[in-house]
Formats: sequence, structure tokens, C-alpha cells
Amino acid sequence: MSDRILGTVCVVVAAGMAWSAQSYVAPVSYEPVGPRSFPLLLAGLIGLIGAWLVVRPSESQGQAAFSRANLMRTGICALTVAGYALLFQPLGFVVATALMTVPVGMVFGGTWKRSLLAGVVMGITLFFLFDRVLDVVLPTGLLSAFLGGR
Repeated sequence: MSDRILGTVCVVVAAGMAWSAQSYVAPVSYEPVGPRSFPLLLAGLIGLIGAWLVVRPSESQGQAAFSRANLMRTGICALTVAGYALLFQPLGFVVATALMTVPVGMVFGGTWKRSLLAGVVMGITLFFLFDRVLDVVLPTGLLSAFLGGR
């Protein structure tokens, strides 16, 4: 039942994000994509995943949805995302992403070594995808000498 509630909340939040993003317009059109494309894409993904949570068949779970362990995991992930937001600019995208994936990966059952490796690979890959291919400027932070600081 909690999955369906979460799914409903996700669909509502996604609709709000999509509605809010409609007014995003660049004062000077220098990018072919524009500022509203990323929030709309994100809203679409959140909405689709939320809808899937609402309509998927129920599975019996061994744990209660609001057990102490699940609340701890959720709290760790929320604190990690808050720390990521604070460290994103000073450390840069690659380092902040690599550090964020360690506690989140461990919450989902990974070892710290595998989580760190996944974070480094994900941080570098996403940096080059967004910064170089899609021309979305990301902070380089501590690695500005290696990544051509912007």
C-alpha cells in the first residue's frame, strides 16, 4: 500500500514540476534545447515511475513499509542528498557525485569499495555527457585543473 501512496505523490509532484517548468524561458536563446527541457524530462521520468508504482501488482514484503530500518535508510539517503547539494559547488560534480554514491550504495546493499567505484565511474561519465556533449555547464571544483575548470 505504501508503494501506491508514494507513486501517487510522485505523479502529483511530477505534474507540478511540469506545470512549473512551462514558464522557464531563456532571455537569450543561445541553446537549442532551452532551460525547460531538463525539468520536463525529469518530471516525465518521475511521473512514469510513480504511475508504475501505482499500477504494478502487489508483492508481499517481509518488512513493514514504515519499519525502523526503512526509516533509517530513507533518512540516510535524504541526508546524503542534502550534503550533495551543499558540496556540489565547492567540490565539483565528479567528486560530490562519487562521495554521494558511497552511503546510498551501501544503503542498497553494496560494499563501500564498489559504491565508490560506481560513483567515480558515474561522476566522470555523467560529467562528460552533460558538460561536453550536451553543453550543460557543471562545476569542476577540486578537479578544475584536470577537467578544464569552468
